Amino acid sequence: MTTDANRLSGPLADPSSDAGYPESHPPRMGFFTDTSLCIGCKACQVACKEWNLLPPEPDGPDLLGDSFDNTGALSADTWRHVAFIEQKVPARQPVDLGMPALGPPEPDTPGEAGMRWLMASDVCKHCTHAACLDVCPTGSLFRTEFGTVVVQEDICNGCGYCVTACPYGVLDLRPGDGRAFKCTLCYDRLGAGQEPACAQACPTDSIQFGPLEELRERADQRVAQLHGRGVPEARLYGRDPQDGVGGDGAFFLLLDEPEVYGLPPDPVVTTRDLPSMWRHAAVAALGVAASVALSFAGRRR
Repeated sequence: MTTDANRLSGPLADPSSDAGYPESHPPRMGFFTDTSLCIGCKACQVACKEWNLLPPEPDGPDLLGDSFDNTGALSADTWRHVAFIEQKVPARQPVDLGMPALGPPEPDTPGEAGMRWLMASDVCKHCTHAACLDVCPTGSLFRTEFGTVVVQEDICNGCGYCVTACPYGVLDLRPGDGRAFKCTLCYDRLGAGQEPACAQACPTDSIQFGPLEELRERADQRVAQLHGRGVPEARLYGRDPQDGVGGDGAFFLLLDEPEVYGLPPDPVVTTRDLPSMWRHAAVAALGVAASVALSFAGRRR
């Protein structure tokens, strides 16, 4: 019978207790990123780099040529990435998303295609079932008392197993250094009772920080609000504990399909099938051993 202690996917009520912390540990903390409120200011990106003393991009802060995105993806040096997606959409009446503005948005010209920007601040998902934890051979990756996942770079050996194990492509090895780095959800700030630097810097509350269960309730209310305002495409990504990673500690409200934002549509913890694989390998090994023994026995006869 599979128990929480050896299951590598699916719901898990308390990741911190599963990792060995006593029941008196703090509540699981996380991020809810509401992309409908993001204005693409990159304050989160800058605050993250400044607080964590992250080096600049190897090629400098240069625009990519097809948008205002200047990093392209998460990396060992960029733990918050603000994506810009420009879309042509049919002309329609503007919808008030509750974003700060000087006034109501102007309607599109009837009969003409309109434009919209989808902006989203991506980050490590701090998965309930984190494959990076399963494959790390040195214990460099660990689960904190807040339920988050952190890399201890001082004992990382640069093997890169975590990079290939992550279903979101978050982890990366730093060029010239060789070790893995990613968002820590500002573990040092959490221990001091402070919110992460990115959430504190966000001027629109697009990035919201707090106990994960409270964030999930808030996110459900926000989706219902947007649906009521005529935005049926609003959806939550990473909120469901029944998904392939047991739910994310950092989840999102999206205004389009996950693939549009560069996110996998159905992420699954890549180590999910390891127990059954080892069982099948053991059966195969026993089969080979039995065949060899029978072969030797036949020769003797």
